[in-house]
Amino acid sequence: MGRRIILGALVLAGAIAGPTAAAGASGPDATATGAYIRANYTLVSTGHANIARTEAAVRAILQKVRRECPAAALGSPQDEESTELSNELIGSMVLAGGMPDRAAVGAYLRSVGRLRWNAGSIEHAVGDYTRSLRTLYDLASPNLCDDIRSWGVSGFMRLPAATAPFVRAFIPNWVSLGVLPSGLSRYETPELRAIAKRSQRFESQLMEMEARLVETWGLIMNELHLNP
Repeated sequence: MGRRIILGALVLAGAIAGPTAAAGASGPDATATGAYIRANYTLVSTGHANIARTEAAVRAILQKVRRECPAAALGSPQDEESTELSNELIGSMVLAGGMPDRAAVGAYLRSVGRLRWNAGSIEHAVGDYTRSLRTLYDLASPNLCDDIRSWGVSGFMRLPAATAPFVRAFIPNWVSLGVLPSGLSRYETPELRAIAKRSQRFESQLMEMEARLVETWGLIMNELHLNP
């Protein structure tokens, strides 16, 4: 009886200590975590290096609208169709801004697609993110000016055929560069933790860039006379 009690206590102690002991541990999940954190860092550091190019690509949409279709939505209503076209504009901005990062996105998807975790929460989080990122970067960029003009020709009564399918694919899969699921931290070594912190700083600066681009979105909407 005494031996069973001692053995039971050891098993219970191991179960309690398990999550703590996992930090920096070896094994398939730790190996996958190391590869993932490095791949994520490469992705977000590339995005960070391309911030100026991304902002320039988005501003080019404003210049194109001013050149090719100013006031194309003048007199249009504010309704579900105008919202769809506003979302099409956002998608156009995201895809244009992401052009400098395409090679890095492809490399990230190839690298991360081979990784597997026994931890279901990490597996699902990474899987959901990579599926969204792949869908997003597989989308063809719409021709915004043509679509706004087509809507106007119909008396603002009928959206172009391609608008709704594009928006349906874009909106649920709209993700920013980089994700670090919280479950990864239990497998981080000090080196990986330092890499993850640098990644988070880059991700914060990418979010600040996205916030700045909201002003560009507003300028394009005003140029088109499109109501969100």
